[in-house]
Amino acid sequence: MTSPTDVSDNAKPLVRESAAEAAKPGHFRYVVLGMIFAITVINYADRATLSIAGTEVSRVLNLDPVMLGMVFSAFAWAYMIGQIPGGWLLDKFGARRVYGCSLVLWSVFTMLQGTVGWFGVSGISAAIMLFFLRFMLGLVESPAFPANARIVACWFPTNERGTATSLFNSAQYMAIGVFTPIMAWLTHALGWEHVFLWMGAVGLFAGILWFAFYKEPHSSPHIKPAELEHIRANGALVDLELNRRASRQKFTFREVMQLFQSRTLWGIYIGQYCITSMSYFFMTWFPIYLIKGRGMTVMQAGWVVALPAICGFTGGVLGGVMSDYMIRRGVSPSKARKTPFVLGMFFAAMLAMANFVSTDAAVIALMTLAFFGKGLSAIGWAVMSDTAPEKMIGLSGGVFNCLGNVAGIITPVVIGYIVAATGSFNLALWFVGAHGLLGMFGYLVVAGKFERMVIKPDNRENENCS
Repeated sequence: MTSPTDVSDNAKPLVRESAAEAAKPGHFRYVVLGMIFAITVINYADRATLSIAGTEVSRVLNLDPVMLGMVFSAFAWAYMIGQIPGGWLLDKFGARRVYGCSLVLWSVFTMLQGTVGWFGVSGISAAIMLFFLRFMLGLVESPAFPANARIVACWFPTNERGTATSLFNSAQYMAIGVFTPIMAWLTHALGWEHVFLWMGAVGLFAGILWFAFYKEPHSSPHIKPAELEHIRANGALVDLELNRRASRQKFTFREVMQLFQSRTLWGIYIGQYCITSMSYFFMTWFPIYLIKGRGMTVMQAGWVVALPAICGFTGGVLGGVMSDYMIRRGVSPSKARKTPFVLGMFFAAMLAMANFVSTDAAVIALMTLAFFGKGLSAIGWAVMSDTAPEKMIGLSGGVFNCLGNVAGIITPVVIGYIVAATGSFNLALWFVGAHGLLGMFGYLVVAGKFERMVIKPDNRENENCS
């Protein structure tokens, strides 16, 4: 028979093991990262729907290149306009509610684009309807990336933030790699309308899951206390949403304008503008370039786009991992963030060299390198999480994305006019490739040290009262 002493002695290791397990930080924050990664995949896939179906849409609805370019730009007009209000909504109501509502609404407008052909319109009338629906899609999508940045700032320590940011940002390549062949097949087998209808339905389902499962770190039932304390002690703003509800802090116009007066922030804004220009080329005109400029079929283009996208995803993850590794090795955050960006933009500029090659294999190789480089340089949201004022993270992200997405207005329209005027994509590739050099200039010459900005209080009211 076992004595009481034996039982006690045998139990002690179990108690110690349980205590040791409880003391481990845990990794629930990566489950949260997986959620925003999946939503961002859907986000970018919904943006790319018209790009994949664009050739068939323009044929059926009788849209010329200029009309199609204007329709492509509609998303960016609204997306840019909505950034600052979207950031303000995030700071006021929190990421859970604003992000969830945004996901549901953009899924609805994605589905509605598939109904345009049901009204028997074509030409300018069809272009106007598509422009409106793409405009609304951009408007309701506008809080998405500032919300991602806010969630990462809440859930991740500083030395993990680059990796976390690069993973959710690399979702754009996963969207292209996974959904482009599927959307190409839907267009080929069922008709272009089904691309929009099915993608919208996927988004609505994701919205239900978001509201069911996501909680802020201070109220999540799934995070261990040890993990909560670990991420708090290492720079995560775990109480950001709690403090938001408690303080209800307001900012004056002069305080907000400080976001436009920092040379370092303007360097970051220039970099984001340039990488966004390249993103919009790949999301809008790239498949059409492969079809009309290189003579590929829709199905061929769908599969060809997927290969560079996979390399873009690899570059995106590598950029964040490299940056965080450099920080852990004692490299300054500025150098650690700038290094992958500058290298990546140099590689991305190589897409212009496609003008000098004749084979499809060479074009694919250059575009794959450009995709990889664009992914490697996609470190801007980590920089914003590092530098944004603590009480203005949503608004700062909105300003950053607003100015960056000016490129989304300019790039599709400029390329549309170039193609219409010249009948070729050659000048368009030079135009897009030049943004790689401009982005390098922004980070190396304009931007200074990357550190969290402190807003100087506006004391005019106190001065008036004294």
